[in-house]
Amino acid sequence: MRAVIIEDEEFASKRLGQLIRELSPEIEIVGNLTSVENSVSWFSNNTLPDLIFLDIQLNDGYGFDVLDHLQEHPPVIFTTAYNEYAIRGFKYNGVDYLLKPIVKDELKKALEKFHKNSTKNGISPMDHLEHLKQIFQKEYKHRFMVKVGNQFRSFDVGEIAYFKSHEGLIYLYTHTNQSFPIEYSIDQLEEILNPVQFFRINRKFMVSVKAVIEIHSYFNSRLLLKLLPKEESQVIVSRERTTNFKRWLDM
Repeated sequence: MRAVIIEDEEFASKRLGQLIRELSPEIEIVGNLTSVENSVSWFSNNTLPDLIFLDIQLNDGYGFDVLDHLQEHPPVIFTTAYNEYAIRGFKYNGVDYLLKPIVKDELKKALEKFHKNSTKNGISPMDHLEHLKQIFQKEYKHRFMVKVGNQFRSFDVGEIAYFKSHEGLIYLYTHTNQSFPIEYSIDQLEEILNPVQFFRINRKFMVSVKAVIEIHSYFNSRLLLKLLPKEESQVIVSRERTTNFKRWLDM
């Protein structure tokens, strides 16, 4: 069984490929494509795969543009950070619509749905409706409990400016410049926080939209941020996350 991944973030593409190999080793990834242009070129010169994993927002357009260039296309599992494209995605008879960061259990269910429906004529409208409900009703973390001396205090996510990894610990920083260690990893935070409010800019930082007060171009196609409260070290958006960071701020 052959599949292609169309994703413009190298880190996200590699992680998705790894999860696919773990969950469905019978699926061979025959293409890792990064743009509308090279995807259209690839499909023009190769036989159609059995499945497409498609990011919706690409550097040079939308994943839908790739599908529009094809007279017919195989089943699609959409992957995106934004839920506003869900209804349109299902108009392309998508198998599933996964919100980033991709959760392993959700990908597993999507692959099971693909295998289940590979012997049917597509996905039923009721399946689409049920999954749309799941997307828009997804719950994200609202509060964090931290230890302050011998006491505990709860912080609403709206009070949090950013999260920072430092010397093996993750610290929560508030808008009032308080910091507290928490028992979460950056990977876990990426899964439990609302992606409309928070964005992981690199391996060490996850920032809220309200904390970003200045953005500067930086060498090697990266971005340098100024945060509030002030962070003494340089805060840099990694190259593979720069495009989606700009989209996140432009939502």
